[in-house]
Amino acid sequence: MAEKEKTENVSKLERKIQLLSIIGEVEGHEALGERAKATKYEEILPRLAAMEDDENVEGLLILLNTVGGDVEAGLAIAEMIASLSKPTVSLVLGGGHSIGVPLAVSSDYSFIVPSATMVIHPVRTNGMFIGVMQTYRNMEKTQDRITHFIAEHSRVSQKRIEELMLDTSLLVKDVGTMLDGVEAVKEGLIDQVGGISDALSKLYDLMDERKNGKANNKK
Repeated sequence: MAEKEKTENVSKLERKIQLLSIIGEVEGHEALGERAKATKYEEILPRLAAMEDDENVEGLLILLNTVGGDVEAGLAIAEMIASLSKPTVSLVLGGGHSIGVPLAVSSDYSFIVPSATMVIHPVRTNGMFIGVMQTYRNMEKTQDRITHFIAEHSRVSQKRIEELMLDTSLLVKDVGTMLDGVEAVKEGLIDQVGGISDALSKLYDLMDERKNGKANNKK
């Protein structure tokens, strides 16, 4: 019997495509409870690195349904996806909240189903503050890293992201903005409303473009 993979978040599809599912909460350096649905970044990163080095893999499809989670872990995964040389397509199902937003936009092309939602809100931290001003500055820097990444990998400006992040009129008990699928596309966060067939079709197109580009370069 074949040895079971360490993580089931990454699996292989036909046509040399791999599937990455980011489900539940993105787990950071602290382990979540056994009953929590979590995506463990320390397992995802090595698999993405191996995929980049595997010539048999030609594309990556990312499925997201996440409430967010650890900022550093989420950004690490997003940066890894964005730096892949192979075509990547993401599909938001259910939710792409908080740190799920940069994860959703890290791909070459992004989709969202109409019923899915994306929540953009300020960075938060837990625990006691020793130096309030210093902590606030660090949170500002972290928030700037997130908004800059989103702006670099989508069609929405960093200023608009900050406006959505600090909106006080939409969420009853929180600051920020919740967007459904159509609104996310309208704002420029996501490229297109669509489902799994659309996402796979787009990925096949990107894979063919890359293959044809390589063939032309060899001539």
